[in-house]
Amino acid sequence: MTFARVRSRGTQQEEEETASELSFRPRVERPGSPDSASIPDDTPSIQGSRLSSPGSSIPVSHNSLRPHRPTSLQPFERRFSSRLSPSPLASPRASSPAFLSAHSRQSSLSSNLVFQQQPDGADTPQAPWEVVRWTKLKKITGQVFSEVGKRNFGRPTCLNVAASLAIGTSKGFILVFDYQQVLKSIIGPGTKAVECGAVTSLAISADHSTVAGGHATGHIFTWELAKPAKPFLHIPPLDRASLEERKSDGHISGAAVLHLGFLGTRHTALVSADDAGMAFSHLATRGLGAIARSVKTTRILGRYPLSAKSTEKPRKASSVLAFAPLPLGNVEQPTDDMGLTALLTPYLLVIVSTTPLAQTQHKATRPKDVAPHSALSGCLAWFPAVKLKNPSNAPARAVSKTKLVYCWSNVLTILDVEAVTAPPSEKEKPTELIFKPRSRWKAEEAVVAVQWLSRSVLGVLTISQRLFILEDNTLRMTDSFDLLQKHIYHSDLFSRQLRPVIEQLDEEDNSMHGVVADAFYMSFRAYKGRMFLLGFNDVSIGTLSNWADRLMALMEDGDFIAAIGLATSYYVGDADKLTVGLPEDDKARHTLVQEKLLDMITASLKYSFARKDPDDHAREARLKELAEVCFTGLISMKELDFLFEEVYDAFEEGSAEKPFFETLEPYILDNEVTNIPPNVLKDLITFYASANRGGRLEEMICRLSTDTMDINQVTMLCQQYVLYDALVYVWTRAIGDFITPLTNILELIKLVDFDVDETENIYMTSAKKIFPYLAYTFTGRVYPGGTFMDDDQAYSAKKDMYRFLFSGRNLQWPPGSGELILTRTDKGPEPAFPYLSLILDFDASSFMSMLNEAFEDSFLNGDQETVNGTQANGTSRGAALTPTRQYIINILFGILTSENFDPEDIIYFYMFIARNLPKYPQHIMLPGTSLHQVLVGLCNYPTDTIKEDCQLSVEYLLSMYQPPNPQSLVPLFENAGFHRVLKSVYRSGQQWAKLLETYLDDSEDEEAVFGCISDVLRPSKGLIKKQINEVKAVIVWRAIDLAAIDAAQTATTLKQCAPDLLTSVLDALEDDADDQYHFLEALVEPGHADSDTEALAVDDLPAGFIERYVQLMCSYNSSHVADFVSLLKSGDLRLDPVLPALEKSGVIDAAVVLMARDGLVRDAMDRLVRHLGTLETALTGLIGAAAETPDFANTEEAVRDLLEDINKYVKVGIWLCQGQTKSTGGAPESLADRRKSAYGEIRESDLVLDELLWLDLIDTVVRLIRDTSTVVQDLDAANAAAQDVGQLDTIDTARIVTTLRSSVQHTFSALLASTTIPPTKQDTASVSQYTSSRPPLRHTQSQAQSNPSFLRILRCFLTRATHTYSPSLSHLRSVLAEIFAAYTFEETILSLANRFLDKEGFEHVHEITELRKRGWRPRGQVCEVCKKRAWGPGAGGKVWDAWEKAEEERSRRRLDESSVSDDEGSGKSKGKRPSQSDVEALPVDDEADKPGALVLFACRHLWHRKCLEGDGGEGQGGGGLNCAICN
Repeated sequence: MTFARVRSRGTQQEEEETASELSFRPRVERPGSPDSASIPDDTPSIQGSRLSSPGSSIPVSHNSLRPHRPTSLQPFERRFSSRLSPSPLASPRASSPAFLSAHSRQSSLSSNLVFQQQPDGADTPQAPWEVVRWTKLKKITGQVFSEVGKRNFGRPTCLNVAASLAIGTSKGFILVFDYQQVLKSIIGPGTKAVECGAVTSLAISADHSTVAGGHATGHIFTWELAKPAKPFLHIPPLDRASLEERKSDGHISGAAVLHLGFLGTRHTALVSADDAGMAFSHLATRGLGAIARSVKTTRILGRYPLSAKSTEKPRKASSVLAFAPLPLGNVEQPTDDMGLTALLTPYLLVIVSTTPLAQTQHKATRPKDVAPHSALSGCLAWFPAVKLKNPSNAPARAVSKTKLVYCWSNVLTILDVEAVTAPPSEKEKPTELIFKPRSRWKAEEAVVAVQWLSRSVLGVLTISQRLFILEDNTLRMTDSFDLLQKHIYHSDLFSRQLRPVIEQLDEEDNSMHGVVADAFYMSFRAYKGRMFLLGFNDVSIGTLSNWADRLMALMEDGDFIAAIGLATSYYVGDADKLTVGLPEDDKARHTLVQEKLLDMITASLKYSFARKDPDDHAREARLKELAEVCFTGLISMKELDFLFEEVYDAFEEGSAEKPFFETLEPYILDNEVTNIPPNVLKDLITFYASANRGGRLEEMICRLSTDTMDINQVTMLCQQYVLYDALVYVWTRAIGDFITPLTNILELIKLVDFDVDETENIYMTSAKKIFPYLAYTFTGRVYPGGTFMDDDQAYSAKKDMYRFLFSGRNLQWPPGSGELILTRTDKGPEPAFPYLSLILDFDASSFMSMLNEAFEDSFLNGDQETVNGTQANGTSRGAALTPTRQYIINILFGILTSENFDPEDIIYFYMFIARNLPKYPQHIMLPGTSLHQVLVGLCNYPTDTIKEDCQLSVEYLLSMYQPPNPQSLVPLFENAGFHRVLKSVYRSGQQWAKLLETYLDDSEDEEAVFGCISDVLRPSKGLIKKQINEVKAVIVWRAIDLAAIDAAQTATTLKQCAPDLLTSVLDALEDDADDQYHFLEALVEPGHADSDTEALAVDDLPAGFIERYVQLMCSYNSSHVADFVSLLKSGDLRLDPVLPALEKSGVIDAAVVLMARDGLVRDAMDRLVRHLGTLETALTGLIGAAAETPDFANTEEAVRDLLEDINKYVKVGIWLCQGQTKSTGGAPESLADRRKSAYGEIRESDLVLDELLWLDLIDTVVRLIRDTSTVVQDLDAANAAAQDVGQLDTIDTARIVTTLRSSVQHTFSALLASTTIPPTKQDTASVSQYTSSRPPLRHTQSQAQSNPSFLRILRCFLTRATHTYSPSLSHLRSVLAEIFAAYTFEETILSLANRFLDKEGFEHVHEITELRKRGWRPRGQVCEVCKKRAWGPGAGGKVWDAWEKAEEERSRRRLDESSVSDDEGSGKSKGKRPSQSDVEALPVDDEADKPGALVLFACRHLWHRKCLEGDGGEGQGGGGLNCAICN
C-alpha cells in the first residue's frame, strides 16, 4: 500500500531533527530550494539559435577597470535566465513518502507501510486493525472436538462450506451446521456409510440441498439434507480382485476418494478423484430411491493398476493433488452445461469437459521455474464468470471471465477461460474454449491451498501455514500473516502413492521433488469473502477487514494523521482497494470515501489544536504533519475552498501559519495550486518577507494566477519588500503594462552606488534584473516564468519596449500623466536617447548580451517579412512602425563614442557588431570605414580577459568583411596575439614560413604544428624550392621549440617529410640531452616508447645517430642498453665512441655483448672478471661494516642490489662462454687423445680459448663465494656477540650464501651441459640390439658421455687454486665443498617434483578407473528383436544365476593369467560410437532353446545374442558385433 504524495519543505537538518523526535511517523527528506538569482548561462536561447561563441563560456573574474562598473568584464555571449525557468527543477518534495520497513512474519504488509519500524530494534509495531478478524466457532468446536464428540463421531477429517457448514469425521459421519452453529443434521448413523471408513472428501450441491461424501474405502454417498436418514445415492467401488472382468468403471476398493464435486445444478451428476490418480464422472438416472437408480461412471483420468499377469511396462506413480469442478456464477454461460473439471497431478494440469462426453479441453505441464527438489504440492480453485456491478461502456466487460488459479509447489498461475459460442447458423458446432495463462507469481515456499476470497482477491496458504492476500490484477501481495497459532489440520495423503517418485530421486533431474507436502485443501475453504479453517482443536471463521474498519481503528487509536493519509490513499486508489472492499470504479470509490475523509479532517483539526504539547517544537512538528496530510487529501479531492477556509482558519486561530504556508509552498511551485484568496496571499507575503525568504516568495507569486489577486495590495507589498521579479510578473500578467516595471527598475539604477561593494549594495541585484526582463520581453516570453506569450501580446510588448527604450527624448509615463521619466538625479540636461544611455552606462556588457539574444527574434526583421500588411505569424499589424536591426545599430554607433564611454564599454559593442553581421547579412549593412573601425577596436582590447572573445569576433567579422590590404593588418594582429587570425591570413597569402612560425608561437594549439609541417612539405602541395627552403630554415631555427613541444613527434614528422634535416635538428638540440634522447628514440626504436616491440629502424639513419643514442641511453635508460645492443647487427655500431660511456654508466653487460660480437672475446671476459671483482669488493666491504653501521635498512637494500648484479653478470659470463664453446666446436677427438687429455698433465697454456674462458669464470665465482664466506663467518661471530648484548638487527647472511651458491651451481651446470657429448644414432642402435630380448618397459636409454674438456678445466682450476688462494688442503677442501654443496638442493627439488607427479598421475588413473566401473545402463528392459524381458524386474532369477557363474569363471581366468597383460575382453575403453559392442556377452542359460547371452552396446540398445546374430548384427569379417538399429 502506498500513500498519496505528502508535501513538506525545509532543510535536511530540520527534517532529521523532526524525524528523530517523532520516529513513529514517516518523514520525507527534501533538498532545499535553489537560491534566487538571475544568472547568465550558455544554454541555447529559446529562439533556437546556436551559440556563436563556443570558446567563451568560462566566466572570468578580475578587478574592474572602472570604479563605477557594477560587474567585472564578462564573456560576450550570455543567455539570460531568471529564477523561474520554463521547465523548473524537481520539486523540493518527494513524489511519494518513504514508507519502508522490514518484513516480518508477525506483521502485515499494510502495517509495515503505515508504521515505521522503531529505531531501538523493538518488535515491528502492529497495525491497530486486524487484517483478518478471526472468530472461533465455539459451539461447533464444543460439539465436534469435545471428548464426547470425538468418541461418538470420531475426529474431523475434512470441511466444506456453502449455505451450511459440513464436517466429515474419521468414523464416517457428516455433521451439518448452520451459521448459528446449530447442528442441523448428523448424516450416516444406521447406514452403510459408517462402515466405509473415514470421510475423506465433501461436496455441497449448487442449491445447498444435497451433500456428498467420499470415503477412505472408495465408496461415495450423497444425502438430501431434508432426508438425512438414508442416502440419496450410493456409488460403490470396484472389487480389486475382479478388475480384469469389470464391466463398468469406478474407483477401486481401498482407494480413498480425496476429491468430490457436483456438476452444475444437478444432484445426480458428480465428479470424483482418488489417491491412486484416477478420476471419474458419475451420472445417475432418475428413479424412485437409491436402489432403483443406476449410476453410469466414466473414467476421465488415470489407469487401473496392472495385474500380476501383465507384462506391460510399470507405470509412473501418480495421484490427483488438486481437483475441482467449475461452479455456477450469477450469469448464464456456455460452460454451465459442459461440466468442466480441473485436475492437477504431479506432472500435468488437465481440464476436462464431462458433458455430453468426457473430453480433454486443455493441458499444461508443470512450469520450468518450479524450484528444483522442492516440496511437491498442488492446489487449484475456480472463480466463475459473474455479472459486473459497475461495467464500463464496453458491453464485453459487463461479464467477467472465468478464472482458474492453480499452483505447483511455489509457482502460482492464473488462467483465463473464454467461451466462444458458435453462430446460430452453425448450431451443431460445439462451444470453443480459449485458455490463456495471464499472470504468474512465485512464493518463497510451497503453496498448499488457494481460495478466491472475492473476484479479485486471492487467499494463498503456504506449507509453513502462512497466509498471503494477493490482488488478482497485479498479483501484488497486500497482506501476509502467520496462521501457525491456528494449528490447521493437515494430513499426509499423497506420499504413500508417490513414494517411488521420491525414493528414485535423481539429483541431476530438476523436475523431481525431494518431499511430498501434506494436504491442507480439505481444511481451508472460502465462501462469500469469508475464510473457514479446520484446525486440530477448533473451527474458525475469518473476515478481511474493510476500508471503513481500518480507518475507524486508526481514529480510535488516536492516530488521526495516519487515518487521513490512509483515507487519501483509498480515495486516490493507491492502496489495496480491492482487498479492503472498495470498488475499482473511481467515481463510486470517490463517493464512498470523500464524505468520511472530510469528516476525519474536521475532527482532526479540532482535536489537534485542543491538544497540549510538551514544547513548541513538538507542536510545530505535529501540526506540520497534519498540514501535509490535509493538503494531500483535500487537493486530491479538489476541495480548495475547504482548504483555504476551514483548514486555514483553524491554523490561523491556532497561530500556526508557518506549517500551513511551508506545506503550501511546494504545491505552488509545482503549479498544483494556482489560485489563493487575497487574505491568504497577504498573510503569505507578510510571513515570507518577514522571515527574509523573499527569493522563495517571488517564485511562489510568479506561479500564481493573477485573476484572484488584489493588485494594489500585492504591488504595494512587492515594492515594500523589494520583490521586483514578482512586481514585474503582476504588472505584466494582470494589467499588461510592460513599461511601468521598466521605469521602476530605471529608478533603482539611478540609486545604485557604484562605490559600494556589490554584495553590500541593496539595489544592485534588483537593478540587474532589467537585462533578463528585457531579454525575455524582446523574445516574446513572460518574465520570470519563461512561458511564451500569445502573438498579439508579444507584439504589443515588444513594440512598447523598443519605442520606450530607444526613444531619443524623455517620455511621459503613464501617457498623459504629465510626469516625465528623467535619468539624471542632478536635474542636469538629459542626453540623447536618455534611457538607452542610462542602461549602457550601468552595464554595457550585459546590455549587449541581452541585445544579442533579442536580435534573434523575427520582430526586428521589419518590412522584409511583411506581406500585404500581415506579419509572418498571420496577425495584421497595420502600418505600425517597428525598429530594425540596422536602426538599432545606427543608434548605438552614434551613442557609443570614445567621448561618452570608456573603451571597456565600446569593445562589447564592437563584439556585438562582429558577431551579428555574419548572422544577419541581409538586415545589417555597414560601410567599410565602420567595419575597419570595429576591426581595429577589437585588436586593441583593454585586458587579456576578453582576448579570446575579441579574436573570435575578428574571425566572425573577417568571414564577411574583406579588408583592402589584409597584409597591412598583420602587425595589428601580431600585437594583439590573434594567432588563429594570423594563420588564416598567412594561409590565404601562401606565406608558409610565417604560418609555421605562427603555429610555434600559438601556445594554445602547439600540437597542430606537426600537422602544419606535414601539410606544407607534402609533395602535392606544390611549393617552390624557395618556399621549401624558407620552411626548412624555420624548422632548424626553431628546432628547440619544436622539441620542447614533443621531441618524438618532431623526429617522426621530420623523418617522413624532411629526412635531410635530421642531422641539423639533432645538432641544434646539442644543449638539451633529454630532447636529443627522445628525438633519437623515436627514430631508432619507434615502437619502444609505446609497446614492447623490438623493431629497429637503423638502416636509413645518418652516421653517428646509433652511437649517440647508445651514449644517451646509458644516462636515461641504462637497463635497456644490453637488450638494445643485442638486437644490432655487426657493423651497426662502432665501439670506440660507445665503450667509455658504457663503462662510465656501469653497463658492463652491454659492453661484453658488443666486444664479443666484434670478436674480442678474451677482452670481454677480462672486463667482466674485473667488474665482478669490483662487485666482490663492494659486497665484502658492506658485509664487513654491517655490524657497525646504524642504517640497517639501507645496508640490507644495498646488499640485495649487489647480489642481483652479481647474479646477472655471472649469467652474462655463462652466455659468453657458451657462445664461444658452440662457435669453436671442431671434429671429435679419438678415444686415445681424449684419455690422454683427461688424465695427462694439463697446463693452462694447453687449454683452448673457450676452456680458458670457462676457467676464468669458474675461478672468479669460486673466489667470490670463498671470500664472501670468510667475511660472513666473521659477521656471524660478531652478531652472536651482539645478540648477547641485545642488538639483534643484522643483514640476512644466509640469503647471501645461498645466492652465491646458486651462482656457482649455475656455472658448473652450464659447463657440464656445454661439454657433454650427446649419444649418436649408431650408439643407440647398438644398445637396442643388446637389449632387444629384454621387456619393453625395462628398456633404458644410453647416457651422454662427458667431454674431457670438463676434466681439463676442473684440473686446471684446482691447480690454480692450489697456487693462488688455497695453498693448504683444508682450504681447498672448503672450496670444493662450496662448489658441490649447491647440487644437494637441486636433487631435493627433483625428488619432490617426482613425488608430486606420481601423486597427480595416480589420482587421474583412479578417476578413470572409477568411471569405467560405472558401466552402461540399457535404454529399455526388453530385447530389441523378440521384445521379451531380458533385464530388470521381472526378468527372472536365471539371469542372476548365469551372471554369478560368469563371474566365477572370470575370476578363475584372472588367477590363471595373472602374469599376462590384459587382453581385449574387459579392458577395452568404452567408446561413445553406437557401433561398438564393448560389453562382454552374458550367458543366461546353457540350454540351446534359451536366448542365451545378452549384448549391450554403447548406444544402450539391448539384444539377445541369438536374436542379434539372426538379425544381421555380425560385424564384417567376423570381427565383432554391430548394433543393427544404429547401423
